[in-house]
Amino acid sequence: MNILAVESSCDETAVAIVRDGRQVLTDCIASQVELHRIYGGVVPEIASRMHIEAIYALAEQALAEAGLTRNEIDAVAVTYAPGLIGAVLVGVNFAKAAALALNKPLIPVHHIRGHIAANYLAYPELEPPFLCLVVSGGHTMIVDVRDYTEMRILGTTLDDAAGECFDKVGRVLGMPYPGGAALDAAAQRGDESKYTLPRSKPGANPYDMSFSGLKTAALNLIHHAEQVGEELDINSLCAAFTAAVSDTLVPRVVQALRETGQKRLAVAGGVAANSRIRNDILKAAGEMGVEVYLPPLKLCGDNGAMIGAQAYYEYQAGNVADMSLNAYATKSILGEAL
Repeated sequence: MNILAVESSCDETAVAIVRDGRQVLTDCIASQVELHRIYGGVVPEIASRMHIEAIYALAEQALAEAGLTRNEIDAVAVTYAPGLIGAVLVGVNFAKAAALALNKPLIPVHHIRGHIAANYLAYPELEPPFLCLVVSGGHTMIVDVRDYTEMRILGTTLDDAAGECFDKVGRVLGMPYPGGAALDAAAQRGDESKYTLPRSKPGANPYDMSFSGLKTAALNLIHHAEQVGEELDINSLCAAFTAAVSDTLVPRVVQALRETGQKRLAVAGGVAANSRIRNDILKAAGEMGVEVYLPPLKLCGDNGAMIGAQAYYEYQAGNVADMSLNAYATKSILGEAL
């Protein structure tokens, strides 16, 4: 089954063709990073306009690279939630038009389910059930993946996502957007013990997380150093900040693995590219005898292939849409409105 998959939830326009949920025939991405870097972050209106300009040509490119005709496409899939609403709408409307013109099924895919499915592309042998840590620019959660379309959220951030905090701190430190990658590189040269940053423990649910206090503490430290003329050890601050994020994530994952009895752990989302978090997870899981699935860096960020992978299983479960499909800025991974 050849699925034409569209992703436009933020600042990457992506169109991929995926066969049977596991084989990537092509994955075309038009990045807007250089444009948004001028402003230090994503400008939603600009992102939407750039999606409009890029999406049709990208779909044509995907077909050409895959060596397929339009008639050889069996279904059209698209990210319908969550994301920047204008950006998501561009992808949804294009996918609806393509499905209608080709007379093919339209498959709506939740963006975070797509991130989880990126592991199916990297590891063809991986099948549910497994535990998944999702860490991206807009989402941080621990998910019990019981089946391809049956999931349970064990815990989530109650405020900011880990990726958003990385980008915000990186921006204040003068690092180029997106700040996460530059902050990771700086952290590897620093001494994490030089600065003390908080680890939050919010609420009754032991799996829930909070990063707003950590972000505020780091920003206050930066601003205080500026005000008193104190030289800041940026590398060490980055190391301390990264350690605090990892210390928030990894113990909760370990506890979830113990309580669920899962012996397989997948990691998904852009922050899965962070070297400290990857190493800490591998170490903790290794001590527990848990097998870890870490997607390659190219599958950590937003891409169309992950949407095509999840779409295959959504289709098998009967989750298809008609022309009334709408886009949503926020929606639970379980499909519930927020």
